[in-house]
Amino acid sequence: MAQKRYRIESACPQCGCSFATHLSTEEMKKRYGSVPNIELECGDCMRRYTTAMQEACPEWDQECKMAPKT
Repeated sequence: MAQKRYRIESACPQCGCSFATHLSTEEMKKRYGSVPNIELECGDCMRRYTTAMQEACPEWDQECKMAPKT
């Protein structure tokens, strides 16, 4: 059975360069846990920026139950 992978994607607010990566459940827990915001670094201009986990990876956000209840 294939291991579930999560896609994190964002765009640098300074230069617009896109960021995308795929991580397993274990990698997501180790790297980000259940935080509402994550810090990323642009590979182009090297700017560090923060983005909401809910926007970067909505699927992980739902699994962590961090999404606001509607």
